[in-house]
Amino acid sequence: MSNISTKGIPTELGTEKISKLLIQYAIPAIIAQTAASLYHMIDSIFIGQGVGALAISGLATTFPFMNLSAAFGAMIGVGGATQLSVKLGQRDYESACTILGNLVTLNVIVGMLFGGISLLFLDEILFFFGASEATLPYARDFMEVVLYGNVITHLYLGINAALRASGHPKESMYATIITVVCNLLLAPLFIYVFDWGIRGAALATMLSQMVTLLWQIRLLSNPNELLHLHKGIYALRARFVKGILGIGLSPFLINAAACIVVIIINKGLRTYGDNGDMAIASYGIANRVIFVFIMVILGVTQGMQPIVGYNFGARRYDRVKETLKQTIMWALAVTFTGFALCEGIPELISRAFTTDTTLIANAAKGMRISSMFIMLAGVQMVATNFFQSVGKVNKAIFLSLTRQVLFLIPLLLILPTFMGEDGVWYSIPIADLVSGALAIMLLKGQFNTWNNPAFAGKA
Repeated sequence: MSNISTKGIPTELGTEKISKLLIQYAIPAIIAQTAASLYHMIDSIFIGQGVGALAISGLATTFPFMNLSAAFGAMIGVGGATQLSVKLGQRDYESACTILGNLVTLNVIVGMLFGGISLLFLDEILFFFGASEATLPYARDFMEVVLYGNVITHLYLGINAALRASGHPKESMYATIITVVCNLLLAPLFIYVFDWGIRGAALATMLSQMVTLLWQIRLLSNPNELLHLHKGIYALRARFVKGILGIGLSPFLINAAACIVVIIINKGLRTYGDNGDMAIASYGIANRVIFVFIMVILGVTQGMQPIVGYNFGARRYDRVKETLKQTIMWALAVTFTGFALCEGIPELISRAFTTDTTLIANAAKGMRISSMFIMLAGVQMVATNFFQSVGKVNKAIFLSLTRQVLFLIPLLLILPTFMGEDGVWYSIPIADLVSGALAIMLLKGQFNTWNNPAFAGKA
């Protein structure tokens, strides 16, 4: 790791060719996000092939748990990483180290509380999330292992955010890749050789994260670095905790909304589906596949953010607009690939997860419907991250919540009463269509502002 104090200001962000900058900044993020999405898909494939269709359904009922845990993780990770970046930019290394220590402490506290409370009421929560008597044992076996290791997950994600914020995006990427590779090696061993079933898949996940966490701690324990883990930084400081939680509120709300959406989808599929367990399993497969392309777009937007932020601060609106245009083109290319695969060969994709012919047919149908307007969903994601990058926080939060809270949740509650199970599936592309159109309108308004003569000539 390079010494933080010697890192210079990245002036190439204001001079280098935009396409080159996007490749330079987006590719590591894309690799990391793709690896993270494959990490989840690997679990589903091994569980589906090695345990069975009902196990996939049980796994799908744990998705709200994962989203809720991610919500708390994002609140601390994003909030801490943002404050960390600010203090490093101000060369206030003492405060930066204290924030790093507080980030660790908060993750330990929240991880223990979330895991402990969830374990006390695990069966009741899983039933509420959509589990049935048939799928509950699978969901419980998976979540018990995950919740016992919840502190590991929170620390792993939080420290990875700190690595990115402290100028080590490659190390952050490596951490994700190490986790995926370990899981790829351990999951088949535990499921097929040791015959530990879905509990083995969960154990592979936790051990993979533990290996990576130990590596991360080693990286951040170098005393030659100005920013490193050491005694005296772990006691919570009120002003830092307040800042972490305040900044992290937006990603918390976004992930919490995603949790609510998955609960409603699971309950809708159980209520209106001919076979509730198979319907939920179908959603589990379709969701995992589409999630891969969404994560790639997230990587693209992470690469866009520093370029847009730097040039916006320098009032180089021409470069800001060019970066946005090229990022949208990247997102459209990614989502078109997802659209083509999900519409063209969904049965083939579904066979990777299961041999159950009914589940393959239902998952393929769900994939085709869910991906109808995935390209507009990509534009909406770019727009959300764009407004966040230029300091338009209210617009960013508004766009983040419109798809899930304003559009998707009402559609999920209304359409199934008229269309049955199909109403659950069609709610997803309709929400993508409407929220994507709204994002385009907001972007057009921003472009009109920059095309105003008052903003012209700022090249």
